[in-house]
Amino acid sequence: MPTTSGPSRRESDDDLDVPSGTQALVLTPSLRSPLSAVPPAAFENTLVVSNTRPPRKVEQLVRDRGGDPNAVGLVPVSGSPVDYDGPLWTTSVVHPNDLSGIYERFDRGMNHVKPGEGWVVFDNVNVLLMYAERSGVENLLESVASNVRRRNAAGAYALVRDAVTDETYADIASVFDVERDFSDDGH
Repeated sequence: MPTTSGPSRRESDDDLDVPSGTQALVLTPSLRSPLSAVPPAAFENTLVVSNTRPPRKVEQLVRDRGGDPNAVGLVPVSGSPVDYDGPLWTTSVVHPNDLSGIYERFDRGMNHVKPGEGWVVFDNVNVLLMYAERSGVENLLESVASNVRRRNAAGAYALVRDAVTDETYADIASVFDVERDFSDDGH
């Protein structure tokens, strides 16, 4: 995986600081959202694809980081209905095994991501691997990352490293430009 200029591939920082257009694999502990790693400026224009947190929790994370939920869009990925009437712009809920549905909603949300300024945060790749074939998840991630690169937006994609095999990790990591390790054990 090529690296961009700046911090080393494995460096652990307080904030994920990557140039526009860079797609970063973010290694996280299972309970940490990549939203806690993106820089505060990211919350000026962000699209979140979340399958680990309901909209209210995403909204609270944005508020906790000093962001404006009105500047954040959300694609809720859940096996259960989602009832939310708050400031986040949201798509309809999509099941985690519906990879084409996830992409369709993500693609619609990309219309709101500003070139050169916006961020896409994908929370959490592991959940999709529980519902869909690895090759399908890799194809989805490749399509999402390519779309975000074309828009010249930054991307952060969470993966719990200890929850996947070395082969799965290597295949998924190959999609991204850089990797940042925010896991507790520094794996």
